[in-house]
Amino acid sequence: MENTYASPSSGELNNFNSMPGTMTRPVKIIPLQHPSTSTATTSCSYYFSDVFSRWRAKVNRMTWMEWIEFFLPCYRWISTYRWREYLQPDLMAGITVGVMLVPQSMSYAKLAGLQPIYGLYSGFVPIFVYALFGSSRQLAIGPVALTSLLVSNVLGSIVDSSEALYTELAILLALMVGIFECIMGILRLGWLIRFISHSVISGFTTASAIVIALSQAKYFLGYDIERSSKIIPLVKSIISGADKFLWPPFIMGSIILAIILTMKHLGKSRKYLRFLRAAGPLTAVVLGTTFATIYHPSSITLVGEIPQGLPKFSVPKEFGYIKSLIPTAMLITGVAILESVGIAKALAAKNGYELDSNRELFGLGVANIFGSFFSVYPTTGSFSRSAVNHESGAKTGLSGIIMGIIMGCALQFLTPLFEYIPQCALAAIVISAVIGLVDYEEATFLWRVDKRDFLLWTITCTTTLFLGIEIGVLVGVGVSLAFVIQESANPHIAVLGRLPGTTVYRNIQQYPEAYTYNGIVIVRIDAPIYFANINYIKDRLREYEIDDDGSTKRGPEVTRVHFVIIEMAPVTYIDSSAIQALKELHQEYKSRDIQIAISNPNQEVLLTIARSGIIDLIGKEWYFVRVHDAVQVCLQHVQSLNDSHKKPEPFLENNRPGRFQKLLKQRTEDFSISQLESGNSKNFTFSDDNTHLDPLLSKKS
Repeated sequence: MENTYASPSSGELNNFNSMPGTMTRPVKIIPLQHPSTSTATTSCSYYFSDVFSRWRAKVNRMTWMEWIEFFLPCYRWISTYRWREYLQPDLMAGITVGVMLVPQSMSYAKLAGLQPIYGLYSGFVPIFVYALFGSSRQLAIGPVALTSLLVSNVLGSIVDSSEALYTELAILLALMVGIFECIMGILRLGWLIRFISHSVISGFTTASAIVIALSQAKYFLGYDIERSSKIIPLVKSIISGADKFLWPPFIMGSIILAIILTMKHLGKSRKYLRFLRAAGPLTAVVLGTTFATIYHPSSITLVGEIPQGLPKFSVPKEFGYIKSLIPTAMLITGVAILESVGIAKALAAKNGYELDSNRELFGLGVANIFGSFFSVYPTTGSFSRSAVNHESGAKTGLSGIIMGIIMGCALQFLTPLFEYIPQCALAAIVISAVIGLVDYEEATFLWRVDKRDFLLWTITCTTTLFLGIEIGVLVGVGVSLAFVIQESANPHIAVLGRLPGTTVYRNIQQYPEAYTYNGIVIVRIDAPIYFANINYIKDRLREYEIDDDGSTKRGPEVTRVHFVIIEMAPVTYIDSSAIQALKELHQEYKSRDIQIAISNPNQEVLLTIARSGIIDLIGKEWYFVRVHDAVQVCLQHVQSLNDSHKKPEPFLENNRPGRFQKLLKQRTEDFSISQLESGNSKNFTFSDDNTHLDPLLSKKS
């Protein structure tokens, strides 16, 4: 389709077509389909009704099996379970992780300031509930180190851990975390956590791991140290109590820690020994218990009596403390999303099934809510146990049910044996688990790849270590959001040039061989345009109008810019402030005889522009599908302007070209244009004088 643009729309270009000697010819462009006025005005009103109708149609299409799957995700793997293929690996994985979970749950309960029995409870009830409502088939949930530290940190500032109120608040916290997780899952708000960058999480977990390891040092050293989530009070407390140091717990704890780390390393490095990774905590407990039972060392503290039997139903109490626990509950919910949903999605991808993060969050919430009625403190997915579960060959949620059965057997029959477990053995299990959270490799990677992310990692880690967990997370998230805002408020804007022999336009900084045209500036805005960045964009456009970009110039010699072409393909959104600024920019350019041209706006942006009246203000003829179309039209106007300032030659009858010459010239131009439009430039050799690559330029330009 051909459109002929024989006159510009503003300024001194108005009458160029009437100038003697000025000739125009058709320019081949792809016409842009403008939205109708009715479409532009009614699209917003129909948006919500369209969303509702699509949702209703989806609901009507759902079968009864899909409804069961929706409320009980476990139905998906139960209905397709292959007994001969899946049963053995599920049993092996469940037994392996169950054996690992029993000692770990007691260790993490001690870290949280609770009695070991509450760790066993937390590794029992939530597992069964999650197996029904959770969508991940390999995620192993239960007590984890980071959540335990958060519980200890907040509750320790409210009440002493030896009081019954401390335990009641921990159980209430599980209920609150579960409610928050369910609300976020139902409202599909899991995307909010995306604003916390990976650098923040890595720095936070690294600092938390150091704090956790130092807090467990008291079981190695043989004396109490101050309970704190800051590194300075912990170090001061360790140094000030050095005169109370005891060798027996230090030696036993160090030996057990060395054994666990060695078994973990062998399990990771040698595939045929991978069972050792899961057996490490159990080995530590067995060795420590055996030694304590035989020798009865007085200087080594033991776990003590643990109640026998399954947890009893009880309603959480102390609701008067809800207000003070809300920040911690929200923080634990955030950690749950990052830890559990992150690893669950990774495991789902490795095992070839889809996972809905919001449904996963709902499953975790239901597990915590049900667990709070059986004396459970906040639980979430564990990196280490989930990795072992996957490596052990777990295929479905049956492996989680096996873990729960093992934990139930331990509660029912083995708690009398746990009485003689040394505290330093449990501390060694915690320290061995958090050593892997010290992510120094991530720090070196960030230093090589992105210094700004490294700065973010350093800030988060440092503030968490010295100012505490809550402040560390807030500062890290705040700086991360500041970086996002700064990037959004100062978007990347590129000046585009044409690649030789093609109709492709690219950033002249990235492609120095690209050339631009005199009198025309082509810019690409690589971000949504809204109130926060529109002033920056306007300032940059003014700079491009004045400053020389240093690129190779083509086209007629003109003294200033006449056209500004804005490539809007990357612009996904434009708000009312940007619309108003665009109107002001058009008026400003119009006063200086500069015409704006818009290239390739997407449908939503074009509808917004149409509703605002910008299309009519700038002119429909100045909206194009491609940058090259806009360049052709603008270049023809610049050529005509250049000719209008030259003295026209006398028009003689003898100078009239013959009919054959005109036909030959037209065919040559059409051939050159079609070759260039198709990108087939192999028959052309590029040089600065090859004007046939630019059929719009005359030989004299």
